[in-house]
Amino acid sequence: MAAHTTGTRLEERWREILAVHARTLGEIDRALHPHGLGASDFEVLDLLVAATPEEGEQCRVQNLVGRVHLSQSALSRLIARLEKDGLVTRSICAEDRRGVYVALTRKGRALHAEVLPLQRAALARSLGDGA
Repeated sequence: MAAHTTGTRLEERWREILAVHARTLGEIDRALHPHGLGASDFEVLDLLVAATPEEGEQCRVQNLVGRVHLSQSALSRLIARLEKDGLVTRSICAEDRRGVYVALTRKGRALHAEVLPLQRAALARSLGDGA
């Protein structure tokens, strides 16, 4: 009987986590939509800002794969869309032709800085942190 109770509690906790995740993504999407971004778009820009603090620095796409909750193919499509919008540039690694680098453009950095407070406020609303 204890195993059943433990399993039920785990399932309930898992469903709570999923509900918080869905609510948070929706909150971020609503906040960023007027700026042409979704939660995943912002997450990639935010990771690139952290990984490449200086303008012109590049990050291997492979380094982003484990940090965003997208498949490699979905991440590639997202980066292609960001590139089309002029927010990032992609280039092939000269040493390893299979490797792809991505870098924020000036426009991408500016948009990230503009929407960062909106994303953080959405996180605070959704996660209950009034700060």
